[in-house]
Amino acid sequence: MEKIKLFVDKAMQFVSQAKAELKKVTWPTRKQTLASTGVVMVIVAITAVYLGIIDFILAKLVKFILG
Repeated sequence: MEKIKLFVDKAMQFVSQAKAELKKVTWPTRKQTLASTGVVMVIVAITAVYLGIIDFILAKLVKFILG
């Protein structure tokens, strides 16, 4: 029973400390979040196109080599 009480006390202490740390966080504004999301989407799109082109070229090369 003592182990359970110790576990619960430690869990409560962890939750309390986590809550205190989250109050210190500087959260981004909606504008910052949308701008960051836009940048990520553009980079993903560019990477997808680049990898698609490389895949197409390599597929044609393998097809040419193997007949």
